[in-house]
Amino acid sequence: MGSQQNALHQLVSFILGASAAAVLIFFLTSASSGARFTGISSWANGTTEFDAPAQEESPAGEPAAPSHAEAKGAPAPEQDELERLLRAVADEDRTVIMTSVNEAWAAEDSLLDLFLESFRTGERISHFANHLLVVALDGGALERCRAVHPHCYLLPAAAGRNLSDEKVFMSKDYIDLVWSKVRLQQRILELGYNFLFTDVDILWFRNPFERMSVAAHMVTSSDFFFGDPYSPMNLPNTGFLYAKSSRRTVGAFEAWRAARESFPGKHEQQVLNEIKVELVSTRGLRIQFLDTEHNAGFCNNTRDFNTLYTMHANCCVGLGAKLHDLGNLLREWRAYRSMDEGERSRGPVRWKVPGICIH
Repeated sequence: MGSQQNALHQLVSFILGASAAAVLIFFLTSASSGARFTGISSWANGTTEFDAPAQEESPAGEPAAPSHAEAKGAPAPEQDELERLLRAVADEDRTVIMTSVNEAWAAEDSLLDLFLESFRTGERISHFANHLLVVALDGGALERCRAVHPHCYLLPAAAGRNLSDEKVFMSKDYIDLVWSKVRLQQRILELGYNFLFTDVDILWFRNPFERMSVAAHMVTSSDFFFGDPYSPMNLPNTGFLYAKSSRRTVGAFEAWRAARESFPGKHEQQVLNEIKVELVSTRGLRIQFLDTEHNAGFCNNTRDFNTLYTMHANCCVGLGAKLHDLGNLLREWRAYRSMDEGERSRGPVRWKVPGICIH
């Protein structure tokens, strides 16, 4: 009997020890993050076929079979330009940051200037601007972008459309445009690059990659966050969207674009919200929703500079209103940066409200 009890104790100890080790490994995998730009993209691509890089090599050393778009023939000139720019802006792990602007947003003292200024005034994030691709939605935006930033790309789908002002929201041209951006994002994944797309009305204060799980295939900000970063109950905001290049994510983007026909008149964020459960349950896509305590928006934030990484001017209509509130927030951030650690550590450091939109 004593020997049986001893064996039982050893078995229980083994099971408990193995369980604890598994929990530790899972925690380190899902919660670890790096302070460098490569903290996300350097994560191993996984061992399954669907998680293999979108442009992996075959066992014989030959390139993987080309995508459907590549198989059609030689790339168009704008495709050559895209690939050239991606090579120029990507980090060593093939990750790029991207945003998009029209002429009004790119104008002097408008959103693009505020956006770029946030990199310069943020905490150790100025180098991210070197990895930023600005997608211009019209010729005026392209001209202004080239005056202030070295890496600018004219979205071919924008040709012939009047997208230079704010009067196009939810128009047919607007809906077509946002879906064209999803197609561009898919193409970037097909070319083997990871991307972090950020709306230009988002200010960066700290390194957002520190808040992203290395285990996620896709990471999105949240209009409303309910506590569990992997729960599809959270409401996504695709104005801040990371995707890791793999066959799985390319397939997810294909399904996302195909779902547009099932939800006519809806833009890409609305459709993603409709199909997010299916992407998780049937395609095995791991989507992380960012906590609004850190990646905040005018819709939902905790008003504390100590925890703030990015701020999105969502729930805010009108370019003038966005510029007013984001400009004030950036000025208060500079004052926050001038505080010593003692002042910061005494509690939440709040910005002044209300603004026109932010509360």
